[in-house]
Amino acid sequence: MGTVTLGVSIAVPEPYGSFLQGKRAGFGDPAAHGIPTHITLLPPTEADAGALPAIEAHLAEVAAAFRPFPLRLEGTDTFRPLSPVVYVKVAEGEAGCTALQAAIRAASGPCARELAFPYHPHVTVAHGIADEAMDRAQSGLADFRATWTIGGFGLYQQGDDAVWRLEREYPFRQTTALPRQADLSRPPAPTS
Repeated sequence: MGTVTLGVSIAVPEPYGSFLQGKRAGFGDPAAHGIPTHITLLPPTEADAGALPAIEAHLAEVAAAFRPFPLRLEGTDTFRPLSPVVYVKVAEGEAGCTALQAAIRAASGPCARELAFPYHPHVTVAHGIADEAMDRAQSGLADFRATWTIGGFGLYQQGDDAVWRLEREYPFRQTTALPRQADLSRPPAPTS
């Protein structure tokens, strides 16, 4: 069956999702158009394709245990020099994001894994580009603000073309529809 590369994240809804994706592209980040604007809960993780049903069941179980919570993005920061990333900060909702990612990566579940760095929820707006462009991203979005209520998360799969595609959404208990980025249309994943 082979392996797949999966990620789990909270989508940044409109109008903020498209705005930040456009800014990321404008800073010269070539990954901007292949990655919907998001807050990572499970970073890119290689999994056996046969494990997908168990992973999906686990994610549904995690989502059912959570309730919607407020989230606020405000200002920018960077992981430099440790990692070449500029991001928009999560100013409210960090505890909810941290609890979610811990439940998703639980040692007893099919998504168990260690992280290279301690979990720090954020929205990447520049990654691995020239320092001057990173500086421009950090200063250019320093006044950015956005608030909304988190009502669930999504499972994404990366195609051979490096584009991330939404596979399935997992609303929390008492959530009927998830806010998301408007243009999640992506060309179908290439078949090998």
